[in-house]
Parts: sequence; structure tokens; C-alpha cells
Amino acid sequence: MECFQIIIASSLFQGLPEAQAQELAAVGQRQRYAKGEWLFAEGDPAEGFFVVGRGRVRVFKTAWDGREQTLHILGPGEPVGEVPVFAGTHFPASAQAIEDAEVCFFPRASLLAAYAHNPALPMAMLAVLARRLREFTGLIENLSLKEMPQRLAAYLVHRAEGGRRAVRLDVAKGTLATILGASPETLSRTLGRLSEAGVIGVSGRTITIHDQDRLLRLAQGVEKLG
Repeated sequence: MECFQIIIASSLFQGLPEAQAQELAAVGQRQRYAKGEWLFAEGDPAEGFFVVGRGRVRVFKTAWDGREQTLHILGPGEPVGEVPVFAGTHFPASAQAIEDAEVCFFPRASLLAAYAHNPALPMAMLAVLARRLREFTGLIENLSLKEMPQRLAAYLVHRAEGGRRAVRLDVAKGTLATILGASPETLSRTLGRLSEAGVIGVSGRTITIHDQDRLLRLAQGVEKLG
């Protein structure tokens, strides 16, 4: 994909006039990453940010003992590593392609020059940063205050927005376990417990919600799984 196509498909630059999108595309550099390849590591200088055009990228933190906490799974149209670019600091987390991926890379210096000519561009990014802050707040609450069944319920409620009864997991269960701050074995046991309680049904990566009201109560932390 060309950078222009990635830009116009991204919510980050939604509503941007075509002429300005073309100007921004001239700044971008198309890059490809194989599955497992790193876009950047925690502590690297933040010399620019990425927008995913194809594939998916995992953003994660690594603890001193090697344990990893997944912060985001980002797909087409979503920015990666945009936060520290404004501050000119280092990346606070690592990013790795979990599928073969194609991205557009925007060097910080060129991007700031483009922003000086078009103030609408940073305003669009502020909206994305605000959404990310809400996601981080929810992640911290889930990891620190909720038990594993409640964390999983909150994840499923989020994925089932719009009243959907079936949720297709777009990541492997091992990756989902790291997002929820648990081991794969704990995730499997929790899925089994929710299934036995009649809250959900599990078939491979497809999870069918049988009791939406109870799932919501679990997600909100007002009920525990007996």
C-alpha cells in the first residue's frame, strides 16, 4: 500500500482534504515488517511514528524478569508510537509485528514541519491520544482491581459493543492472556468457568455470549464468578 492510501484509511487523519493528505504522504516512508520483526524497542529514540496499513502490531512492556504485558494490538489505520514523538523522548514500550505488516513511517522532523503548515493535523492526533488514555485507564483498573473472570468479562463486553452475541478473537489466546495480565492456563480455566456457568460458549476462537446481563455485571465488578 502507498502512504497516501494508508493515510486516507486512517482515523487519525479522518476528514483531511486530499491535497493535505498528499502533502503528508510525501513525508511518509513505506516500510514492511515480517511476522515477529520489531518496529522499535523500549528505550529507542522516538524519531517518528507509524501508521499500520496492513497486518497487526503488538505494543508491549517487558518486566525485569522477562514477563511481557501487552498494551495494544493495533491494526490497519491505527497509529503506533505516536505519543513520545511530540515530546522528543524515547519509546516507553516495544512494538512487534504479529503478522506480516506494512506501515507508513513519519519521521518526526518532517512531520513537525508539516504540522506547522497545517494545524488541523495535530488536532486529529489529540483525539486519538485521548482515546488511548481512556484505554490505559481501563487497563490499569482491570489489572489492579479486578479478578481474572471480571477482566475477561470486561474484554468481551468491549468486543461485543453494539449488542453482538458472538465475538471472534482476533489474537491468539496466548496473546489475549498477556493483555489480561494472566497465564494462558489461567485464561483457559477462566473461559471454562464462564462456559460452565452458562455465561458464554467457546468454540475455537469464537465466543458466544449466552447471558449478556451477567457478563456485564461481572465486567462492572458488581458480581463475582462463584
